[in-house]
Amino acid sequence: MQTVFQTDLPLPLHSRGKVRDTYVCGDHLLMIATDRLSAFDVVFPTPIPDKGRILTALSAFWFRMLEPIQPHHLLSTDWEVIADALRSAGIADPNPFRPILEGRTMLVCRAQPLPIECVVRGYIAGSLWKEYRQAGGEQKPVVLHDLELPAGLRKADALPEPLFTPATKAQTGHDENISFQQACELVGAERAERLRSISLTLYRHASEYARARGVILADTKFEFGVDALGNLLWIDEALTPDSSRFWDAEQYAPGKPQPSFDKQFVRDYLETTGWNKQPPAPELPPAIVEQTRARYREAYRRIVGSEVGR
Repeated sequence: MQTVFQTDLPLPLHSRGKVRDTYVCGDHLLMIATDRLSAFDVVFPTPIPDKGRILTALSAFWFRMLEPIQPHHLLSTDWEVIADALRSAGIADPNPFRPILEGRTMLVCRAQPLPIECVVRGYIAGSLWKEYRQAGGEQKPVVLHDLELPAGLRKADALPEPLFTPATKAQTGHDENISFQQACELVGAERAERLRSISLTLYRHASEYARARGVILADTKFEFGVDALGNLLWIDEALTPDSSRFWDAEQYAPGKPQPSFDKQFVRDYLETTGWNKQPPAPELPPAIVEQTRARYREAYRRIVGSEVGR
């Protein structure tokens, strides 16, 4: 399987994100996960082999497993189905595109994305850890995102209960944590309540499943959209190393950074380089590329129970 940094299909380009290239394909969308890697909201010039295939296969795995909880936008990842969709969209012979698309492409329903990201945290890390420290949580109980947190939590401690922390969806720059009230103002109170309930339920089921396989799902983000009939769909990606923090359960030890199966490894490396976190991003050394690839592959292997592509 070849490494893919960017695609160029003879279809209308719907969007090109940090990782995914999405095309209009008849009445549906073709969502292609490339091997691009972004960190600190900057896309790096160095691809990570297998990354796009892992993101696609793992998303498909979770979408199908958790479908009884929440309908999603995924129609198929099967090459023959995708090839038929390409023919219907005017590409007479899709086979020349097969080496690029197979294994990294999702045919999905069209949906209008809702303007918030639904973040669920089971452990205190990342921006929540920064908020907790800034609020004085190491010395006193604090209330963050409508949940009272006890004093003295350590970095990476489990929270008393999973916490829903919505965020705005930034097209450029950093997403910003917002209050639940702000989420209600953006999508309506009834829908915000529903999104919170669905997100927490998805997280709990996925967390239990992953933990039984040696992986701690520390936090994750979900995205939702509305189709032409007004139905709520779970969209984008599902519980991948790009959208989640996956920790090794055997090595878990709160109070310090955790060994992870996600791109936190790359962020930690970049913090040692002196890079100012502004474009252009530097090339990643081969050893960092290979170790990142290995972490993504290990997340897939543990969760799915097989090697990617098998």
